Amino acid sequence: MLQMQLLETYKNERPDPFCPGCGHTFILNHLDAALQKLQLDPKKTVLVSDIGCVGLSDQYFITNAFHGLHGRSVAYATGIKLANPDLHVIVLMGDGGTGIGGTHIINAARRNIGVTVLVFNNFNFGMTGGEHSVTTPAGYRTASTLAGNLESHLDICGSVAVNGAGYVYRGTSFDRDLPDRIAEAIQFPGFALLDIWELCTAYFVVNNDFGRKEMLGMVDTLGLPTGLIQRREVRELAQALHEQGQRLRGQPTLPVRGVDAQFPNALDRKFHLVIAGSAGAKVRSAAKAAGYAGVLAGLWATQSDDYPTTVKSGHSISEIIFSPEEIRYTGIAKPDALVLLSEDGLKKVGGHLRAMTPEDVLITTPEFEHVATAARKVILRPRDASVRITRTNRSLIVTAAALRLLNLFPVAALEESVRQTMARFAAENLPVIAASAALLES
Repeated sequence: MLQMQLLETYKNERPDPFCPGCGHTFILNHLDAALQKLQLDPKKTVLVSDIGCVGLSDQYFITNAFHGLHGRSVAYATGIKLANPDLHVIVLMGDGGTGIGGTHIINAARRNIGVTVLVFNNFNFGMTGGEHSVTTPAGYRTASTLAGNLESHLDICGSVAVNGAGYVYRGTSFDRDLPDRIAEAIQFPGFALLDIWELCTAYFVVNNDFGRKEMLGMVDTLGLPTGLIQRREVRELAQALHEQGQRLRGQPTLPVRGVDAQFPNALDRKFHLVIAGSAGAKVRSAAKAAGYAGVLAGLWATQSDDYPTTVKSGHSISEIIFSPEEIRYTGIAKPDALVLLSEDGLKKVGGHLRAMTPEDVLITTPEFEHVATAARKVILRPRDASVRITRTNRSLIVTAAALRLLNLFPVAALEESVRQTMARFAAENLPVIAASAALLES
């Protein structure tokens, strides 16, 4: 096997763009030294950044790079690592992005995603004018806190440590051993975060008469621990998921039960049926019974439902497709038949009603006899049924009557569907299906 030639630098020929004395330059040099120590394959190394001054950094390295939205770098890094656990994924983000994307950082730590996060922490938003950030300590002046910051600072290390991070470190851009700590974090098999304090010479330094000495003193004033704060051996999630996938490959994660055709059908083409009613009125249950009945009759069937987040108020629309061949598109532009059950449903199917033609059929009840559509209308009267009609069985009796009228398959298929899909309620629902026959005679 050929040995890869030792790389003397992982940076390209382009000079860093940062202000004189900016800590970003020092940290990137430390990162370069860490990569030289590890001699990682640049093709298997990814630098992930977002917005802010530090967001410029990835383009100055010979590794792979991913640049995205402010605060989202850890989310992107998580996706990259889960897709390919063999990659070395390093996040470069500022304290601004840390505040904006804090939930991504917390959850990556909790899940122990194997990414290395370098937080370039200069206590303000450097790119947009020096406004205060989540890490600005109380009392310090920024462009948005000229009289002194009133907010408490965020302890990044404490936040990720308490939520399960495997490797947590706090240091400064002046630490001589920072390349070793970065290399150690990259090699750590799990989530690693380094909170690296540095100087923003354009804003924070001038607003606070602040330098290296003052920064080191601020660490003591705030009482925050430095150095390696936490190291715990936790299984890295991306690798664990891939190992689990290998074990389960070829095995169904859920039992698969085949459905044997027990009844004939009369379809030679795709048929679109829409049931439009109110949420909480068992529209979806009636549609499920109808769809499964089609399967029992040897057809392919799909069901798409639309209902509000309130679940039991507002509309409930079910779109069912029956087909003798596999269904590859489940949308319905125009129904062949539409069952209209309520005012809530009517409000949602105006487009369908306008699209229907005289070859289509609208099946509804007397209160909607006035609805404008080119489709042929069939008016049913559930109140005349021989069984007591309630809010929860009205959808089933009208749907059963519609299936009788359409004659796609025997009503016995619907009865068997109810026995299988609504076993607990079959005794009360089967008489409803039987009573549906009378609706077509009235």
